[in-house]
Amino acid sequence: PEKKKGGAARPPQTPLASTSAAPSRLMDDFACVNGNITASDASEAAPALIIVTGLIGIAFSVFLLKLVSSIALDVASNNEPLVGSEPINGADVAEQNARLLELYAAITTGANAFLRSEYKLCGIFIVLAFPAMSVLIAWGDKEDGKWEWKNGWLSGVSFVVGAITSIVCGYIGMRVAVFSNARCTVGACAPAPHGWTHSFNTAFRAGGVMGFSLTGVALLSLYALILGLRPLFGSEQTDLMHLFECIAGFGLGGSSIAMFGRVGGGIYTKAADVGADLAGKVVQDLPEDDPHNPGTIADNVGDNVGDVAGMGSDLFGSFGEASCAALLVGASSPMIVAAGWGALMFPLALSGVGILVCMATSFVATDLMPVRDEKGIESALKMQLLVSTLLMTPCVYALAVTLLPAATCGMCVGGFVVGGVCSSPLKAFFCVGFGLWGGCVIGFVTEYYTSFSYRPVVEVSESCRTGAATNIIFGLALGYKSVVLPVFILAGIIFGSHRLAGMYGISLAALGMLATLATCLTIDVYGPVCDNAGGIAEMCELHPSVREKTDALDAAGNTTAAIGKGFAIGSACLVGLALFGAFVTRLNDTGAKVTVDLLDPLTFAGLLVGSMLPYWFSAMTMKSVGKAANEMVIEIKRQFDANPNLLIPNHPDRPDYDTCIKISTDASLQEMIAPGALVMLSPVLCGVCFGTRCVTGLLAGGIASGIQMAISSSNTGGAWDNAKKYISKGAMDAVIGEEEPETVDNTGKVQTKKSQIFKAAVTGDTVGDPLKDTSGPALNILMKLMAIISVVFAPLFLAIKDGDGLLGFVVHDKDVAAAHDAVVAATRRLAQVPVASPAGGGELVAMAFGLVVGVGGVLAVQRATAPPRAKAAKPALVCRAAKVEGTPVEPRLLAHTASLA
Repeated sequence: PEKKKGGAARPPQTPLASTSAAPSRLMDDFACVNGNITASDASEAAPALIIVTGLIGIAFSVFLLKLVSSIALDVASNNEPLVGSEPINGADVAEQNARLLELYAAITTGANAFLRSEYKLCGIFIVLAFPAMSVLIAWGDKEDGKWEWKNGWLSGVSFVVGAITSIVCGYIGMRVAVFSNARCTVGACAPAPHGWTHSFNTAFRAGGVMGFSLTGVALLSLYALILGLRPLFGSEQTDLMHLFECIAGFGLGGSSIAMFGRVGGGIYTKAADVGADLAGKVVQDLPEDDPHNPGTIADNVGDNVGDVAGMGSDLFGSFGEASCAALLVGASSPMIVAAGWGALMFPLALSGVGILVCMATSFVATDLMPVRDEKGIESALKMQLLVSTLLMTPCVYALAVTLLPAATCGMCVGGFVVGGVCSSPLKAFFCVGFGLWGGCVIGFVTEYYTSFSYRPVVEVSESCRTGAATNIIFGLALGYKSVVLPVFILAGIIFGSHRLAGMYGISLAALGMLATLATCLTIDVYGPVCDNAGGIAEMCELHPSVREKTDALDAAGNTTAAIGKGFAIGSACLVGLALFGAFVTRLNDTGAKVTVDLLDPLTFAGLLVGSMLPYWFSAMTMKSVGKAANEMVIEIKRQFDANPNLLIPNHPDRPDYDTCIKISTDASLQEMIAPGALVMLSPVLCGVCFGTRCVTGLLAGGIASGIQMAISSSNTGGAWDNAKKYISKGAMDAVIGEEEPETVDNTGKVQTKKSQIFKAAVTGDTVGDPLKDTSGPALNILMKLMAIISVVFAPLFLAIKDGDGLLGFVVHDKDVAAAHDAVVAATRRLAQVPVASPAGGGELVAMAFGLVVGVGGVLAVQRATAPPRAKAAKPALVCRAAKVEGTPVEPRLLAHTASLA
């Protein structure tokens, strides 16, 4: 019987007794299937849009590459009068060109060697992971005892395609960066203003090759995979759900390779950077990128393998995972499925249009408003972000109203139902807009906290007057404070998007933040190219005016790179949450009604562990950088001791660069395995051992903790880096000259880099290097990779004790809870008296765990309050210090100290 609003049931009526309106309304309800939504002609044009825009992106990257390759590797090709007519240090143009080609080849060889070694390990990982993943998914998806080999193998194929695409994208980026760095140096040899324009355009177009090739290849490879697997499934909604569940392996493959690229490349670049800085700049007072520093080539190689190849794989993973999440959640809506293939492909069409927008925006920086002086660099790069966002906004609206459906009848007229939420094309547009503009705002907030054009970084610079300790304190405080606004912005995006379109809205917001991916990648790659160009100019001993241009380009690149990191971190948060929603959607699709209840003890336990993982992961990566940097410092010091000529300015002797490159390569390849295993195995072990409820907590904790630690780490390191550059450019020379008069030479010029203030800034920059380039960026992948692994292996988790995991065979929480609820209900009906809850298995385990912790606490307190042991006559540290100073140490005392230790 039909119910009224008050809840009372109407008496059943016969058709003859009903009014004439009732049968009409009833017939309308029967006739309204999926809101009368059908596929439109415009919707069918979406596949062509995806293919054409992907091809245009690749073609445009080839066009940019030709422009870059047109620059000859000849420092005199731009007719710079300062090169040749005024040779530096007695070097003529021929020697400088020979040195340029030598360094270009050395950096290229070092980068190729590292990527070959890294990708060999990645290949072994792919070969081992493919069959294991396929078997586990086939077993988890089994029905009536029959293994679902089709789902297993196709998920494995998707994984392989995603992994190979990620490798290709990272390799393209690295090759383009090392191909362009020396050409950027040559461009800077031209007289102003042409030198500014040529060098900027070279680096910017090199970044464009990476940005447009990656987005084009990623879009086409994902869509080709979908088209290849589509004939193996039916056209019903459940078939499409199974299709996109298999496609989720594409995101897993891309993110897995990104983990190795980000962690391995980050350890490589920062081990070389920190080692070269400590042994060269801090101890021996060598200038930046001095050719006598054995670690300088490894440092320049690291810029390419970490900041370019690693970043490319990272953002490719974000694109793949956000697209997979949107496709999977979108396929759960019958109305979107009824609207046709074009409506399902709306996420990919969005990325395709973004390629066209970014392509049009790139001409603003290189042709419409070219850079002609130092002041125009930063404004040109920031203009790229703003213009691309402005142009993308109306395009998103046009796509949404064209491809997404609008019901003409039913409960959601004018829109569509997805995830139980009545959404609409206009609401979907707002979801994408939230991510698009939210990412832009996060980028500019990041700039405020990391650019020396604003007060926060200036305060960090001024704190160096009292030493490195206060510099580090101010930098840490800045990083913590910089988390506040981005988190509020992300919280607003998440709330608004979920209100408008559920988890589908959050996945669209993530894609909105990545809609201008080509522009973001262009700006990201621009920085390392300029950094390498400056190093080559220094090592070739070109005129100081060349290094001034490249340093100015690099300084702007540091700021925009921080903006790019802000985009990457923000998108990682949204992508992780979108995948979280896809995980819950996939669990519910199997019939398991999963809700995330933080009061559930397993969920809360998983939340605590997930919140801890970013700290564990960061500790592993930072310690790896420290160990590798220590080896680098020892090797550099050994070379200085073996050949004192290396410390003589302008001496022709050169160090052994290859040994330092090998140290960074070996250390990074060995140390990247453990952090990667931590991230990959955590959700699998959690789901297998403790079930899906624990996995939901693990993902929530990892995202909530990881986003804040990633922002703090990246901005702290970026602020320390730019504080050092602020001081090195002479902004505090007046203060240095007043407080350290010994740094003022006979001409009255302040030797900034010989001051204690500058050395304090270098210390902060050195501490911040692994934060901003290793741990911080790698946390992006931690948030995404754990979530995509959970999505792909959801059937495996559900197959073990109905989602309770191995713990369910020991502790029957659900059975106890069901029996308890039945007893309570029966007792209340009979006696109307509340009944206390019996102790379930989970409660007994908790009581036992609490007892162990309590006893351990008592023992710890007893140990802490016990009287101290008898101390040695002289502590071990004092003994060691006395021995170093030459004072003889009694052998018995050393033996006694060793026994105590």
